[in-house]
Amino acid sequence: MAKLKEKIGRFWHRYRIYIVPLTLVCIFLFLMLWKMIVITVPAGNSAVLWRRFYGGTVTDRIFGEGFYLIYPWDKMTVYDIRLQETSHVMHVLTRNALTITLDLSIRYRPETEMLGILHKTIGPEYVRKIVIPEIESSLRTAIGGWDAESLYSSRRLALGSIIRDAIDNVVANYIIVDTVIIRKVTFPPLIAEAIEKKQREKQLAEAYVYILVQATKEAERRRIEAEGYKRYNDILNTSLTDQILRWRGVEATLKLAESNNTKIVLIGNSSKEMPIILNAIDHTGESTGAGLSDIPGVSQKPDTGYFAPVIPSQ
Repeated sequence: MAKLKEKIGRFWHRYRIYIVPLTLVCIFLFLMLWKMIVITVPAGNSAVLWRRFYGGTVTDRIFGEGFYLIYPWDKMTVYDIRLQETSHVMHVLTRNALTITLDLSIRYRPETEMLGILHKTIGPEYVRKIVIPEIESSLRTAIGGWDAESLYSSRRLALGSIIRDAIDNVVANYIIVDTVIIRKVTFPPLIAEAIEKKQREKQLAEAYVYILVQATKEAERRRIEAEGYKRYNDILNTSLTDQILRWRGVEATLKLAESNNTKIVLIGNSSKEMPIILNAIDHTGESTGAGLSDIPGVSQKPDTGYFAPVIPSQ
């Protein structure tokens, strides 16, 4: 141990004028190249390594979150693999050569397992190179086959199918597009006003047709109801006779005579029928027919409230 320390001491005294400057240079270079040597992959990110002398991009390994030391001549590129969102405004021509403006919001993320191939074939600018151009191309191609009026009236359904096709095209490039939201569709002011006016007129026409249909149905209902009443009256008229009507009249008169509010009821409506006078008893138990016995030709039956006509003897 003592011999080793003695050798180190002799080496230091002999080469110290070289060791100190070299050490300072190494420290300086390390500090200068810190960002190239020490790579930190933060949460929600992954990285791809490019080796200058050993085959270029490493596609069979994805570097996850953590701390890495690499050679200064190599390069590690960090990708955000979480769901991201970007906004984009584009202008599109319809079939009748009218320009509409679409305000888009695109939600996307790279496919983690294919990140090495994505880096090798497309690179970090994949949103600008692939996502937006593919979606724009799909929207321009599809909207170019629509006229402004059709797109205005059914834009949600139409643009939904167009967006699904655009997403399928982007996914083929190792990018996952979660959704494309159309926040706003702007039509030229004059065209929008004309289309809205036409739509209002169409709705008014449809409302008028609906009113006519309802009126027709109501008229048919009233006709059926009238026919029912007529059939009922015809059946009733054929079933009623004079005897039935007379009996119903007698029943109604008896019920009327039993009422506390009934005073005098006369039965008989022809010259051949002798009238019968009914005198109801009120709630006090007193006869309300006082004085009727004084009427010529009328006499009261004993212990009843009934008055009958007096038939003169021959």
